[in-house]
Amino acid sequence: MADRLTGNRILILETREEAQFSRLLAEQGADVLQCPMFTIEDAPDPAPMEAWIRRCNERPFDDLVLMTGEGLRRLMTVARRIGVEAEFIAAIGKARTFTRGPKPGRALRELGLEAQVTTEKPTSEGVAELLAGYDLAGHRLGLQLYPDKDHSALIGAIKAGGAEVDPVLPYVYDAKAADANILTAIDEMIAGKVDAIALTSSGQPRRLFDVARAHGVEARLREGLARTQIASVGPVVTEELAAHGLTPSITPAGEAYFMKPLISAMAKALGVKVPPAARY
Repeated sequence: MADRLTGNRILILETREEAQFSRLLAEQGADVLQCPMFTIEDAPDPAPMEAWIRRCNERPFDDLVLMTGEGLRRLMTVARRIGVEAEFIAAIGKARTFTRGPKPGRALRELGLEAQVTTEKPTSEGVAELLAGYDLAGHRLGLQLYPDKDHSALIGAIKAGGAEVDPVLPYVYDAKAADANILTAIDEMIAGKVDAIALTSSGQPRRLFDVARAHGVEARLREGLARTQIASVGPVVTEELAAHGLTPSITPAGEAYFMKPLISAMAKALGVKVPPAARY
């Protein structure tokens, strides 16, 4: 059922999977306004990543926790550069792998590997809860982290389970580079040129408000959001919105917290609007 969103302008704030999300929305006829929240850069010092990969190769981890697909792909780029790609893939394949949601699993499948366990809750807290159900005593556990998150509670929980944790951070965010994009998006919502804003991670509403406050336009952001339908991919995003006094008007049915169910929910709520060009 294509063209279910014809005439609707959808604001997306995705970065890692922005191209895929934009394509899926466009296939439904939506006019997509892209607003990257930050740029992703390699960790400034590659030495810790190289050392982590070599430790993994020389003595494969008993368990490996992958928090993001982006992180695994960045590690593979480093492994390829230092000439140990095949060894690294083989070492990963020897570990019991845990993934935070489906995205790291997709990155594993690109290598011909499969995750043994995937969290139902795609959060650090969900990972900690999941690992608490496994015997980790005496295990060496590799932990791929992601930026802008305090992981001390997760690392502490894993250590409390008796494991030796070896963390690695493969990339960083450059948030300031995207401030102008966010301010433009706020102006578009204020002008009534956005039918819905689609939020797919809890960091997105948090970043919106951080930038708005930094530039003295929080009131304008709230005004813009009041004029725009807010679509939330799932409860983690909805909880973050509630922290800012907001409630989404669009959420996926059931417990399908992914892009496609979110798009279906938006199509049901918004419908087709014709002619789109006459509105802008």
